[in-house]
Amino acid sequence: MEKIYKNQSLLYKCFLYVGTIFLIVFFFPKGGKFKYEFQKGKPWQYENLYAPFDFSIQKDVVEIEKEKQVVKNNHLDYYTYNQDIVASVTKNYNANFSKVFNSLDLNSEEKRYLKSVGEEIINTLYLNGIIKKNKVAAKTQKFFLLRNNEAKELSFKDVTSIQSIDKVINSVLRKKQLTTYNSQFKKLFFNIVKPNVFYNDNISKKTLNEELAKISVTRGTIDEGKLIIVKGEVVEADNYKILNSLKQEYESELWTDNNYYIIVSGYTILVALVLLMLLLFLKKYRASVFKNNTKVTFIFFNILLMVFVTTMVIKYNEAYVYVVPLCILPLILKTFFDARLGLFVHVLTLLILGFVVPNSFEYIFLQIMAGIVTILTVSQLYKRANLFISVGQITLIYIIGYFAFHIIHEGNLNNMYAITFGVFLLNGMITLFVQPLIYIYEKIFGLVSDVSLLELSDTNSKLLKELSNKAPGTFHHSLQVANLAEAAAQEIGANAMLVRVGALYHDIGKMNNPTYFTENQVTNVNPHNEHTPIESAKIIINHVLDGIEIARKNNLPDRVIDFIRVHHGTSKVYYFFKKQSEIDEDVNEDDFKYPGPLPFSKETAILMMADAVEAASKSLKNPTFLMIDEFVDKIIDGQMRANQFSNANITFKEIVEIKKVLKLKLTNIYHLRIEYPE
Repeated sequence: MEKIYKNQSLLYKCFLYVGTIFLIVFFFPKGGKFKYEFQKGKPWQYENLYAPFDFSIQKDVVEIEKEKQVVKNNHLDYYTYNQDIVASVTKNYNANFSKVFNSLDLNSEEKRYLKSVGEEIINTLYLNGIIKKNKVAAKTQKFFLLRNNEAKELSFKDVTSIQSIDKVINSVLRKKQLTTYNSQFKKLFFNIVKPNVFYNDNISKKTLNEELAKISVTRGTIDEGKLIIVKGEVVEADNYKILNSLKQEYESELWTDNNYYIIVSGYTILVALVLLMLLLFLKKYRASVFKNNTKVTFIFFNILLMVFVTTMVIKYNEAYVYVVPLCILPLILKTFFDARLGLFVHVLTLLILGFVVPNSFEYIFLQIMAGIVTILTVSQLYKRANLFISVGQITLIYIIGYFAFHIIHEGNLNNMYAITFGVFLLNGMITLFVQPLIYIYEKIFGLVSDVSLLELSDTNSKLLKELSNKAPGTFHHSLQVANLAEAAAQEIGANAMLVRVGALYHDIGKMNNPTYFTENQVTNVNPHNEHTPIESAKIIINHVLDGIEIARKNNLPDRVIDFIRVHHGTSKVYYFFKKQSEIDEDVNEDDFKYPGPLPFSKETAILMMADAVEAASKSLKNPTFLMIDEFVDKIIDGQMRANQFSNANITFKEIVEIKKVLKLKLTNIYHLRIEYPE
């Protein structure tokens, strides 16, 4: 149990490593991998290829779609003839005939004759039925009419339309020389004649689907042993289709029950190698990240997420594989870590995806180019314009790269579809989602980005407002330190935004006892006069612990709290130590030392220097450039002699550059003014 406890971090990484491998292989499509790579328009680089078994030549999507379109254009729709409506119309005609013609001075013989003429009109109208609206498509003027369970092929001119009822009535009456009764017959038929031929959607779709199902997805076969392509021959249209058909057949044949575990083992080994390279990189070049299990989990989670989303899109439709915004990965990793780590993880993720994406060379080339552009262009993500400009450049790289590959493969600009460029634009739009995604990651994994740091640097925030009200001198001191530290960080290439935020909050612990610090004393009364030097030193030292407590209550990130914890390192409260030494020669130095720890990064080291220099500069009277020069050297050299920077990855050269910046800034602050006449 003791060994497990001591190695729990390593055991967790092993568990994470194995679990990620399992999930990635689980997401992979269930199919083998064709052992030859080929591209249209490029020479065949392998030995002569003979058919290893009998297989069919698959038609491509465009070819199948053309055949489907031909079937759709030639397909005849189905309409249904409703006999019940004819019977209803005849019944209504018999019931209303007398009402219309009784007003005329007609004998019974004339009425019978006129009634028979009306019946003839009905028979003429409903010979092939009345259709409400012609569903005439450009493909054909014909259709099938279903009547008494029989389908009869007709044209739309063979049926009566609502618009042509008057013509039929006029035609029959003209033939019978009864045009004088035209108005009576039209009045009679106006309310009773109804359409009885209707479009049958179910049967039309069913017959269309049956015809589409008959379309063959193959055309011809290749017998085993037949020569497919010779070495050096250019892969062109015909042999390209044959090779693609062989590839599909080979991958489906390869993935059988007998080969399942062998192929999965192969995938597992390759994925394990890729993830092992990542862990080795982290251990050798990013030791701080490797030691932090949360950060390692964050990196593995993002790799897993990209593999999962990409494989899901491929299973749905591989044509949309470029919709997946893979550039979000290096963008996020650069935001939370650094550019080198972001690009390295991006490339490793592409190596994994190369097993599952179509045209893996083209895909990996385009995505690596886009990833490099992401790393080079995205900076200061908290500036909204920067993200939009970078996404525009990434999208442009995708479009230009795809355009170039299309020319190489096709040799012309034919078969370029606008939807493909739409996919790249959609990719860019989704990439903009990185802003809310960064916020979500910050909350889940406890990480801090420059966007959050920018929010924390707002002096109108609640905590800094409270500091300015309770301890205005400390607040002013923090602003001065922030300016000095930020300038120094920019000079040596450290994280200037992080240093500035750390400087703004480093002394918030002084809010608990503001008058015990000289910058907040506005009267001549010094509360330290009522305490012994040891008690005073304890109050001064406690502002570090109080600051950490206040920061945690206000949910400040750990990266900012680190500045509060280490900004005095293990230095002494020298003023009160000196006073105690005058009283007691056997003074215990530990009572006057800050608890530490020592600064552990360039940023925290810069803050320690800037804080000490700014605070001590208040004691200078009529400072000159020479005084400031000696003063800064004395303060920082003293910190170096006390080994305060032994844990920080900062060089002597960088310390010299920091000194120059601090001297210049202090000279500007304390510059001499001319004496104005009264």
